[in-house]
Amino acid sequence: MYRSINKILVTTLLVITISFSVLIGQTVKLKIVETTDSHGAIYPYNFMDMKPQDHSLAQVQTYLNGQRADSTQELVLLSNGDILQGTPAVYYYNFEEPNSPHLYADVMNYMKYDAGSVGNHDIETGHPVYDSFVTQLNFPWLSANSVDVKTQKPYFKPYTIIERKGIKIAVLGLTTPAIPNWLPQKIWEGIQFDDMIETAKMWIPIIKENEKPEIIVGLFHAGGDPTYNGQTITTYKNENATRLVAEQVLGFDVVFTGHDHQGWNIFVNNSDSNKVLLIGGTSSSRIFAEVTINMTLNPETKKWEKEFTGALLNSKNYKPDADFIKTFNPQFEIVKEYVSKEIGVFTETISSRESLFGDSPFVDLIHQIQLGITNANISFAAPLTFNTKIEKGKIFVKDMFKLYKYENLLYTISLSGKEVKDILDYSSGIWFNQMKDENDDLLKFVKDESGKLKWSERSNSPMLEERFYNFESAAGINYTVDVSKPIGERVTITSMKNGNKFDLNKIYKVALNSYRGNGGGGHLTLGAKIPQTELASRIITSTDKDLRFYMMKWIEKEVTVNPKTDNNWKIIPEEWAKLGAEKDSKLMFKD
Repeated sequence: MYRSINKILVTTLLVITISFSVLIGQTVKLKIVETTDSHGAIYPYNFMDMKPQDHSLAQVQTYLNGQRADSTQELVLLSNGDILQGTPAVYYYNFEEPNSPHLYADVMNYMKYDAGSVGNHDIETGHPVYDSFVTQLNFPWLSANSVDVKTQKPYFKPYTIIERKGIKIAVLGLTTPAIPNWLPQKIWEGIQFDDMIETAKMWIPIIKENEKPEIIVGLFHAGGDPTYNGQTITTYKNENATRLVAEQVLGFDVVFTGHDHQGWNIFVNNSDSNKVLLIGGTSSSRIFAEVTINMTLNPETKKWEKEFTGALLNSKNYKPDADFIKTFNPQFEIVKEYVSKEIGVFTETISSRESLFGDSPFVDLIHQIQLGITNANISFAAPLTFNTKIEKGKIFVKDMFKLYKYENLLYTISLSGKEVKDILDYSSGIWFNQMKDENDDLLKFVKDESGKLKWSERSNSPMLEERFYNFESAAGINYTVDVSKPIGERVTITSMKNGNKFDLNKIYKVALNSYRGNGGGGHLTLGAKIPQTELASRIITSTDKDLRFYMMKWIEKEVTVNPKTDNNWKIIPEEWAKLGAEKDSKLMFKD
């Protein structure tokens, strides 16, 4: 018996000795792949245009298959939020079939994600959707700064540990804390969204002490530019604090960005002058990020030495994975049938392009529906798509995703006449250039120091200073926008649409979406100077479902819709505006 025990001890000692000798000088190659802001782009198919597209998770899967087949490396797959909004595929399983297994959860489990972060558009789906969705995942959905109001503990899991070849990788998840500025409270009721920097400073020491990881990764659904939308590096609860966390909170090796759809791949220095890789993809499963980590165990210090390399990859370079397509084909056919349902007829073709240059049938249809649903005095709306068209003739469910991209609720709020005017002044200020003559640009473009237009590589067009979905116009009133004048002096409201007097001191019922009503874009807070804390008290009514749902019901009731320009507002001088629009349209769309 003693001889047997001695034999076991010798064998065990030999294994330990051999393992340790292999470990010294050992090298391990890790690859971390991040998809972010996929916005439901599962299939290589556009359900709104009913035709193939060149980007999808099905194509990312092909890349993953190749990487997993490489025995010289270990793969980690992460998702960085905003997955449950953007296509009819996720909308259908969010709201039309909420009791069925969620398609996106099944897809992520199939793809073998190791962790994900929660995005603002995931919260936008509402408690019933995201509370159910998280239970269907085979991996943790992270957000350390989304805190349960009652328990003061994270509502979602704060971090997770992933092990590869004995190496511990800690992944801390954070979500942009600006959600209350965009979404109705009932959607995120019971959750507070804490500052990202403060939260990271609290959790990193805990992770280090309890887990002792070799690598610490930040998976942050927030952008990399902390100065976006007028914020500064000192703004508390900065919407896009990803870079600030990487620079100010010691311990991170890699920080993944999301939310801003920009695509990042740079090194930044933290406060200890150590380099941190800041990297992230774009959106809709187009560009995804990959980090290669070569790790070598130093024989003298017995510590891992790490080398990081980042790359951005394009899914269009890979064919859709056949097994993926076959596996999820039944759900594909269900969604395709859903979007093919006829709901009415349009007598005219409408295009969102026209909405960039003034009054248009596209946005006026949204106004018409909002006023019809709410019976408000005034409506505010903006184009939510940059370049789309809905052809005249039969209208289907798929067309509603072109007309209205996001799952906003519809609010009726109270505003004074002066606040209405201030909002329009603010909107015209971020929308239109102050034109010097008829040869000038109508739109407000980003320009370099020499006055030349800056171009967006992503859209291959000049960069607008502000996002088009903040180009707010009004219906129910008659007004002009004088682009020859400075900001704040442009808008003149002449009357209500019915001819009645418009009164700056009167309180009006105003229809607008919940994003705008909660402060999104700054129209109410920066334009009308309404304190953020006062916005909730201004809400008179709110729909219980998203505006797109009510748009579909409105069109089904009308049967035949004649989209047309209301002609309640115009840009002056008219000749300047006309020539500026023609010039800028050629720049933006090149046809």
